[in-house]
Amino acid sequence: MAVPGAPSFAEKRRLLQLETLYDLALALHGETDEQELLDELLGRVCLVLDPSTAAVVTRDPVAGARALSIVGWPGAQPEGGDLLAEPIWRELLAEGQPLQRREGALAGLGFHELIAAPLVARGVFLGYLALLDKEARGGGGSGFTAEDRRFLESVGTLAGVAVDGARRVETLETQRARLAEENKALRGQLEARVGGQRIVASAPAMRRVLDLVERVAPRSVNVLVRGESGTGKELIAKLLHHLSGRDGPLVALNCGALPESLLESELFGIEGGVATGVQARRGKFELADGGTLFLDELGDMPPVLQVKLLRALQEREVVRVGGEQPVRVDVRVVAATHRHLEALVAEGTFREDLYYRLKGVELELPPLRERREDIPHLVRLFVDDFCAREKMPPPQLSREALQLLLEHDYPGNVRELQNLIEGAISLADGRIEADLLRSLAGPGAAPPPVAGPEPLDLDAVERRHIAKVLRLAHGNKSEAARLLGVDRKTLQRKGF
Repeated sequence: MAVPGAPSFAEKRRLLQLETLYDLALALHGETDEQELLDELLGRVCLVLDPSTAAVVTRDPVAGARALSIVGWPGAQPEGGDLLAEPIWRELLAEGQPLQRREGALAGLGFHELIAAPLVARGVFLGYLALLDKEARGGGGSGFTAEDRRFLESVGTLAGVAVDGARRVETLETQRARLAEENKALRGQLEARVGGQRIVASAPAMRRVLDLVERVAPRSVNVLVRGESGTGKELIAKLLHHLSGRDGPLVALNCGALPESLLESELFGIEGGVATGVQARRGKFELADGGTLFLDELGDMPPVLQVKLLRALQEREVVRVGGEQPVRVDVRVVAATHRHLEALVAEGTFREDLYYRLKGVELELPPLRERREDIPHLVRLFVDDFCAREKMPPPQLSREALQLLLEHDYPGNVRELQNLIEGAISLADGRIEADLLRSLAGPGAAPPPVAGPEPLDLDAVERRHIAKVLRLAHGNKSEAARLLGVDRKTLQRKGF
């Protein structure tokens, strides 16, 4: 017996439908992918309409199946393509509205009654939702009603918009990921200024270095930077410090530019009164406390100081020259060298334990001849910076001059290229020609371009080989003769 004033079964059911549509609208517009969205959709629809079996399928832009969710299917479940091949899908495409069918089959499963609704967004049919054979529950009847079809139509409209939104979000995420990769690939135009300097890295070898720098910079691990002179080891040290987030300063010291006695006090400090007139002062370790200490040309450090440096790194404290009390320091060390440390270790002139202590992470900077893609960008950078500094208009660069710059081997690397460009700008009369660059570069300059294939006669091959060795010897004819195994006068007779 019904309670006076209590809602009827139909009213309860209508209220459940409205609540479900509201909840579904919230759920389907959350940050979920398409498959999760269909699972959520089907579960909520089945809760309201009580089908014995239900399925929802979506298709991709080329009409193939994209996502599928099924509830209550007896036996082996059909594939998405099976459902999209069904006549009901073609009927939905033709009529564009919910359908109701009796006594049939869907993907081989027989039904007494079926209702289906398309998923549509912006005029595009994205898939469909089908319910089979409603189960009878307390006072609700045993068939789908017109109200059920209207409810399913509302669900289809919501779901179509939600699927379309999920796909657009997915597209945006894909575009974002691709743009992120393109940004990494475009680091050749990297404008991250470090101390007023910019880093150019379009060549893959240099981009790999910058990737490692970004990954290791926030850590406190020591870094060993290797590379030929002029490759930019100090600039990489500045970038490591800049990206580290450390509050202290970057302090640099060239270990090969000072005698042993002075280098020790520069590194560790000195107490006052050690000698007449000597005042106490802090060393580079103390000055770099909380920051980064850059030790350049580490391979030139005397063995005696290597012991003290190792102790400072292990104990995180230093003792000043003439002092007794240790001073605690928090320093991240970036060391650089152009020398072959493994060979020095084998010779016994560099401590193996110090080598491994400094080599927390190793960065190998490629020489400029192995990153020629960067040369045009570097040239433009050096021209712009020098002309802005000197307040003069930038000169034109002839095609032959650029070709010579691309072919030169640069034993002095980036530093040599910068000096060459600045010298050429200073002497050029509004236009830089190849002859001017060749005169500035000296014997190491690339020869004028030859039309057609290079001659292969023995004299031509010999001359090219001698010229290459001269470039490797930085124009030193005595050194080139030694490398070639000939007398210096032989080079003179051959016109070098």
